[in-house]
Amino acid sequence: MLEQVLEKMRALLLLMLLPMMPAKAEQPDIKCPGNNTVEMRWCASKSLDESKAALEKKLSPETLKQWREATVKVCSAAYRPYLQGTIYPQLVVGCDDRLNRVLLEQFKGLGD
Repeated sequence: MLEQVLEKMRALLLLMLLPMMPAKAEQPDIKCPGNNTVEMRWCASKSLDESKAALEKKLSPETLKQWREATVKVCSAAYRPYLQGTIYPQLVVGCDDRLNRVLLEQFKGLGD
């Protein structure tokens, strides 16, 4: 249930970016981390997509599902005080991404 809510929030973030995206299917000219809220949200979403894709290569589907459920619960709890604020979706997306990247670090060998 909570994961569905978070996915809807991520979709909403992307919908909020549509007015600034060009009509062609090309990446908007945004330099991350961004200079305004819309750009920061776009960058956070892009970064999360990248860390998710990297984890899909490292984890089995079942383990990945469990990881996503855990991060949704942890990040939602961590930022619950901001639940009614407009910053909440961005905070949760950023939290998910940071946790993904910490996990990805654990897959690196000692010589990396």
